[in-house]
Amino acid sequence: MKRIINISLGPENEDYQLETEFSGKKFFIQRFGTDNDLRHAEDLLLKWNKKADVLCVSGIQYPSTFGNQGVTDSTTRDLLKLCDRVQTLVTTGETLYRVSQEWSLRHIQFQLGNNYFTNANVFFFSGMTSSTIATVMSEYTDNMVFADPILENGIPKLLCSINELKHYAQKARSLLKMIPVGKLIARKKQIHSLNIDIIKKAVKKADILIIPHHGFYEYLEDFSGEDLAGKTVITTTAYDNRVDLLTEMEVGVIIDTTPKLIDTVVEGVVSEALMIAAMEIPKSDQMKDDLLEIISEQRLDPTIIYPFEPGKRVNRFAYLIHPLSREYLKKIKAVEIISEISPKSMGIVEKALAYTPPFVYSRVTGIKSPTGVEAQGWLITIGETPEQMQAHPPEFTTQKILQASRKAKKLGAQVMGIGMLPKQMHGASLDVGKHAALPTTTGNSYTASTALWATAEAVRLMGLSKLRNKKTILAKAMVIGATGTVGAICSRLLATVFEEVVLVSRNMAKLLTLEDEIQTEKPDVKIRVSTRADRYIETIDVVVMASLGAKNSIDIMRVKPGCVITDITRPMVFTPKEVAKRQDVLVITGGEILLPGETVEMKDIGLPKKIAYAGLAETIILALEGRFEEFTTGSETQWEKVKEIYKLGLKHGMKLASISGVNGVLSEDEIARVKENALKQMKKDPAAQ
Repeated sequence: MKRIINISLGPENEDYQLETEFSGKKFFIQRFGTDNDLRHAEDLLLKWNKKADVLCVSGIQYPSTFGNQGVTDSTTRDLLKLCDRVQTLVTTGETLYRVSQEWSLRHIQFQLGNNYFTNANVFFFSGMTSSTIATVMSEYTDNMVFADPILENGIPKLLCSINELKHYAQKARSLLKMIPVGKLIARKKQIHSLNIDIIKKAVKKADILIIPHHGFYEYLEDFSGEDLAGKTVITTTAYDNRVDLLTEMEVGVIIDTTPKLIDTVVEGVVSEALMIAAMEIPKSDQMKDDLLEIISEQRLDPTIIYPFEPGKRVNRFAYLIHPLSREYLKKIKAVEIISEISPKSMGIVEKALAYTPPFVYSRVTGIKSPTGVEAQGWLITIGETPEQMQAHPPEFTTQKILQASRKAKKLGAQVMGIGMLPKQMHGASLDVGKHAALPTTTGNSYTASTALWATAEAVRLMGLSKLRNKKTILAKAMVIGATGTVGAICSRLLATVFEEVVLVSRNMAKLLTLEDEIQTEKPDVKIRVSTRADRYIETIDVVVMASLGAKNSIDIMRVKPGCVITDITRPMVFTPKEVAKRQDVLVITGGEILLPGETVEMKDIGLPKKIAYAGLAETIILALEGRFEEFTTGSETQWEKVKEIYKLGLKHGMKLASISGVNGVLSEDEIARVKENALKQMKKDPAAQ
């Protein structure tokens, strides 16, 4: 049986001895605490020299990888020199400490979708102590904050980048030790309170907290469960009592970077000693590679503990919105007050807001997929109404969107959606896709899918068309603008459920090609093509307007009673005044989505609670799926992506919540009134049926 002696600078009352097995070999491990008595530690080293297979010294603060200073304490240096002189191999655990931290982060990032740490907000209680984690984490996110100046020097200043941490390590830190200004001001009660407040605010904003092993309890003494609830904590050697404390504080995920070689949780230095003794690794420059090879071969993955929900994952998104009209600006409290005091000033306010930097209008929380994945995000407004977008060149709005994408990245978003822009801005959304700080999607794929979803539901609620085999609607549908990108998708979707589809476009060659494609996919559906909508309009049950050219192609007074017209163009073809002329025709503009989750919270966006526009829903679906990519770009929408996003929406619990008309969400009573009027008109004129 091999013997490992752990000489710790920690407390004597934590001593233990145990027998265990690793890699087919038996071990006896005994710990001796010295209560930070370095002389006692030296005596123990000499006592156990030649009597143990491996000696390990724990409790030594490893030097940071930033700066050029090693262990600064002279007595500790003497202890380490003695370690080099004794005949038995002595390890401090530093090699495994650094190797396992780097391995843990890279392994988790890869195994959990290659995006677990991407753009996360990470708070370090000590960047100097956790310099290896900071270096690796900087490859995945820029959003890192370090509390070193506060906790080491009492100076109310956070370091907000790894470059600032390096500058602190190489220059400011040694200077502050020589001139301890921070220690002088930190004695003042108000400064100490300010420092605690700064740290608490940073912790609240963070997704991930890095808590060093040494000083673990001291770092957490000013915090409660309210501060750490739902956070991810990364630490080293998470003893059961530490896991219990973090669980009491409602931490969502605990990551222990120390490989767990045996059932009992032991310090990393003991794990390193076990590896060295079991594999007979000599102490050399190659030790790092040898340990990494063992970790890989033995599958010594980091320990991930989920105290409450197995596999808990929270992904983050941002969605860019803009006020659809001057009236929408009043949803901002300050603007609402101004409008009440001085209504005539709203024009000036509208113009002024077009020049304001993008700002967060609302946090979005509480979204939870049936798969267990959660999403949270931010609605960021660029402040421009469609009228203001038209008043400025497209480059003006493009720059604001790019600025908003940088803000979203800083907030921690992993994917960003862009609200429906006017037609003249379609080129801008392409530029955004090329230059944005985050992967972006326009939401057009799910918008198209949801519009047809809403159309099918509207037809069902009207109840004027029959079904064959509970699947095919025995009715005629028409798509105006059928050969356009969105129009072609609508044509394919309608062909899956309607008995007959009429395709209308100016380009007959493209129409014939589209007809062939659909007929190949759906040979049972009857397809007609035409360059004129008025040829068939009086017999059509459902019209989908996918082109602004529909304004010159369709006369609402000629459509049959009970017809459902879906307008997915912006601006819309029919005004509310024109729609009001036909109380027997249902005109819809699309559908809205009920978001999954019992506690969804966000500010008013003109829809009922928990309900979102389809473009926003597409962004949320991508976040829930962990698809941080450019899904729908520019105005281009692909058939395969429309089908894919629809299926992903169902997977994550998205439901059609409502159908919108030209004046907002339509109630079932309003739809029932249209049906009643249509039936009356049909009774008067049977030929209109």
